[in-house]
Amino acid sequence: MPHSSLLPTLGVALLLAGCTGLPKGTEPVTDFELDRYLGQWYEIARLDHSFERGMECVTADYSLRDDGGVRVLNRGVRLDDGEVELAEGRAYFIGDEDVGRLKVSFFGPFYGGYNVLALDDDYRWSLVAGPDRDYLWILARTPSLDEATRQALVAEARGLDFPVEELIWVEQGRVCDTWRKEA
Repeated sequence: MPHSSLLPTLGVALLLAGCTGLPKGTEPVTDFELDRYLGQWYEIARLDHSFERGMECVTADYSLRDDGGVRVLNRGVRLDDGEVELAEGRAYFIGDEDVGRLKVSFFGPFYGGYNVLALDDDYRWSLVAGPDRDYLWILARTPSLDEATRQALVAEARGLDFPVEELIWVEQGRVCDTWRKEA
């Protein structure tokens, strides 16, 4: 049975991150279309954080909220013990709604930055950063990316001075299929 033990941890992490900033020297994408971004994304890679440590099969589902914001539902599993974790949050644009820059909260009034730094023209993959270079995710609409796309995204992140040698490549393979059917 899924539970929300990620919720307090994510909230503390965002509180400690403390801002909705944008990493210096980066720019969020423009011509962003929220309707196209909504739906399920698979976490392909991330920088390590205590709130996701040991998590595999991680997905993020984005949907509209009644108040005009975005509902964020993150799911993952700890494969060593099968513990499923859920975290539900909310996100809102910072500034123009055609710019991929949002603030996200999983805990009360505390928000962290969600900055889309690169996005496929067909919305098949994205490169997302938090408020600084300690937070980076590679997301995709499918559980895997072809090697050329992976290398291009790593090269882009490297060019933006993210510590890409520290990326964790998230398990999204067949072992996740069983868990997803039960979720």
